[in-house]
Amino acid sequence: MTGMRTALRALATAGAALLAVTAAAPAQARSGSASTQARPEPRAPDGFVALRSVDPTIIQEMRYTTAHTFLGERVDGYRQPLCILTRPAARALHQAQKRLLRQGYSLKVYDCYRPQRAVDHFVRWAKDLDDQSMKAEFYPLVDKSRLFEDGYIAEKSGHSRGSTVDLTLVRLPALPTRPYRPGERLTPCFAPQDERFPDNSIDMGTGYDCFDTLSHTDDPRIQGKQRANRHFLKGALTEVGFVNLPEEWWHFTYQPELFPDTYFDFPVDRGSVGRR
Repeated sequence: MTGMRTALRALATAGAALLAVTAAAPAQARSGSASTQARPEPRAPDGFVALRSVDPTIIQEMRYTTAHTFLGERVDGYRQPLCILTRPAARALHQAQKRLLRQGYSLKVYDCYRPQRAVDHFVRWAKDLDDQSMKAEFYPLVDKSRLFEDGYIAEKSGHSRGSTVDLTLVRLPALPTRPYRPGERLTPCFAPQDERFPDNSIDMGTGYDCFDTLSHTDDPRIQGKQRANRHFLKGALTEVGFVNLPEEWWHFTYQPELFPDTYFDFPVDRGSVGRR
């Protein structure tokens, strides 16, 4: 009997141990599953706002949420067609917009804050020399292998610091623009305005994101009304603290930058800035 009791106790102990292991397994699995879940997305720090909360009259045509880009697809990190900027930059645009509205014009933004993951997407695309689906429009005269050397693509962008914006001017009342249809016939970005992809902006001599020296703000080949339009845009923004990038008529950075040394990677969506 003593041996039997000893054996039963051993079986009971083993059974309890087995039950403990079995009960613990789901908890461990749940714990492991939780540890492999994606971390919460970063949010914008204080100092960033949605432009629409500062000035809802500025037209927003956020190109990188669409397929009408030099990549031919939506860009990583652009989840919603939303312009996000540092608050000082947004307020400066509001000041420029108030003056322009009195003259019958509106600003139109193409791109604002740009997450680092979007810049990384640009870099991967530039290294894939076989992907040239949008060459006929955005870089018809530039060999794709030279995009880094010629400065069109870089591994860091001032846009990721939050105070840089790509924009143009629209004569009011603003005409509607049709959406891009993937696969449609492409026309060089420096073709005459009535031949380029339709845009309701005033004629700046090239389209947005045109990888060509004709996009240089003061390229001597750009004359007449086109040159005057570029200087009109530049003057309106210079008055409120923006500095133009000479290689791109559409590219302006507010000075002083709120985050001059930080490259952010929070996604472009309303959740990144909340109610700010």
